[in-house]
Amino acid sequence: MIIDFHTHVLPPADQNTFTAAHFHKNVRAPKQGRVPTTIENVLEAQKIGGVDITVISNPLHNLRDMDRSQQLERVMRHNRYIATQQEKYESIYGFAATVPYGGDEFLREFERAVKEDGLKGAWITSSLQGNYPDDDEALPFFQLATELDVPVVIHPPSVGFGEERMRDYRLASSIGRPMDGALAIARLIVRGIFEKFPTLKLVGTHLGGGICEMIGRMDYAYRLQDEAYFLGSYEPMLIKHPPSHYLKMMYLESTCYHPPAARCAFETVGADHFIFGTDSPPLMVLKKEGVELIKKLGLSPADERKVYYENAKKLLKI
Repeated sequence: MIIDFHTHVLPPADQNTFTAAHFHKNVRAPKQGRVPTTIENVLEAQKIGGVDITVISNPLHNLRDMDRSQQLERVMRHNRYIATQQEKYESIYGFAATVPYGGDEFLREFERAVKEDGLKGAWITSSLQGNYPDDDEALPFFQLATELDVPVVIHPPSVGFGEERMRDYRLASSIGRPMDGALAIARLIVRGIFEKFPTLKLVGTHLGGGICEMIGRMDYAYRLQDEAYFLGSYEPMLIKHPPSHYLKMMYLESTCYHPPAARCAFETVGADHFIFGTDSPPLMVLKKEGVELIKKLGLSPADERKVYYENAKKLLKI
């Protein structure tokens, strides 16, 4: 069995806004008939890749130009649409979209989507309009996710920090997004999210955006303390262990395009915390490549089963 933890679907009314939001405001519009984020494309991609179950989500890229009331309306409409697809297709499960620092209305909608519609967890962006998930305003959200016992998946925004240096060569997509994801994860770790919520099920897409390559630097920044005074302050101290201890408490999703990077992430968090995903759709060609990438890692049959479906099955409670 193969469970793909990372694909994107938008309600039909939002399909025309996908390209400009997902890529960049000066990107060319798609050719007619080439809207990628449809449920039909998800089902077709399943066949292409030999995938049995697909977890669908909204990348939330179009929230960046909205106020909170508009974001809430979009989130509610998305959650209801995802729920209808989960109900309609046996091979489809869905995540609820939310803004973790959005306040009580977003919390109530997230809780409703899980308890009433049966959605399997929360999908959030690593940053939105200058906010990051470690902001104090997001603590009630993580408290609720822990009480509901559902995973929280962190996905990068359409363009992260440093946009002014990423307008060409698709650097916003290839460099900016994963780095924004890594920054969000790093801040959650050092700001003590796992100290506050040790049972939180946190999932980082795209291998956590390269966090595994940088975690050694985070460890020595924590360990050296006064000896590394020239690196800046490490106060207030909010964690009791090196950052790598908390990274191993997370789950990392396998979407990447470089087997050595996937192997690094797998070895960092271990076989029980590595989850298969492709981020396809939107790009259909990446489905089969994503499946084959796991096979290139040379895992044992037992570990391969964990990555392809057992870990996801536990998180989704299916």
